[in-house]
Amino acid sequence: MTSSIIFRSPEARARIATWFERFREKAPVPTRAREVSTRFGATHVLVAGPEHAPPLVCVHGAMASSAHLLPELGPLLTRFRVHAVDVIGQSVKSADVRVPVDGPAYAEWLTDVLDALGLPRAHLLGVSWGGFVALRMAEVAPARIDRLVLIVPGGVVSGPVWQGLTRVAIPMALYRAFPSEDRLARLVSGLFTTHDAMWGPYFGDAVRSYRLDMRIPPLATPEALAGFTRPALVFGAEDDVSFPGAKLLARAKVLLPRAETELLEGCRHSPPTDDAFRARLGARIARFLEPDAAAPLASPGLASPAA
Repeated sequence: MTSSIIFRSPEARARIATWFERFREKAPVPTRAREVSTRFGATHVLVAGPEHAPPLVCVHGAMASSAHLLPELGPLLTRFRVHAVDVIGQSVKSADVRVPVDGPAYAEWLTDVLDALGLPRAHLLGVSWGGFVALRMAEVAPARIDRLVLIVPGGVVSGPVWQGLTRVAIPMALYRAFPSEDRLARLVSGLFTTHDAMWGPYFGDAVRSYRLDMRIPPLATPEALAGFTRPALVFGAEDDVSFPGAKLLARAKVLLPRAETELLEGCRHSPPTDDAFRARLGARIARFLEPDAAAPLASPGLASPAA
């Protein structure tokens, strides 16, 4: 690769590709990689969970990947056939292109992915930027979604400008220009709820490796989402600078009147990355997705070290 829309250099791309494999090794269940074709380019997918279980399509956040999301899904990995999709333009594993944030492009891309996976309808879970993508899907192709889960989604509300500058934007710019452990710690503290031995160093590398996508997703409207009438579950994080939790949940009820909402108290934009939280969140989501299922949830042992 001699040039990239997404990465600052071939070395930067290689560095993030190595992180992808490290996070994939954390997955507590076997994973299978697939590549599917879309009108915007090749898209990578990690598949995990029981083969004949209900399908759950998961869309990760900015500067992340399917491998980052899978280990955070807790007991969902034993109840559902999870298809973790590498967001085009945001992941090292999918095509090196930027998809327009205005209009139906992201929904068209995800529709192509579902078609290629042979999924006429599936549960859909989106995190942060992936939540914005999921909302676009609910606007453009609502019939393809069974139940919708949004975790700290983009495209619902905006955060306070000054706090965003002082707690995220300025620390990010300083670390990117003059990296140090102290500057990384300040940056991570504004975004992450818990200290994590992998997520912190990864995020530092990501900030310095990606060509940062500064486009702001447009906010969804009730009119655009009027055709989506399926159940939804929305999580907001109480101390999220980007998308303040209480404000996000209030507007989610306007956008999705049938939605169940839940505030993650004491959480920043990135919720805790520990087993206890994964188990609680996964169990809550599983009850929502399969409300009539009687079988108890089993933990897949997310604390076990990767082989």
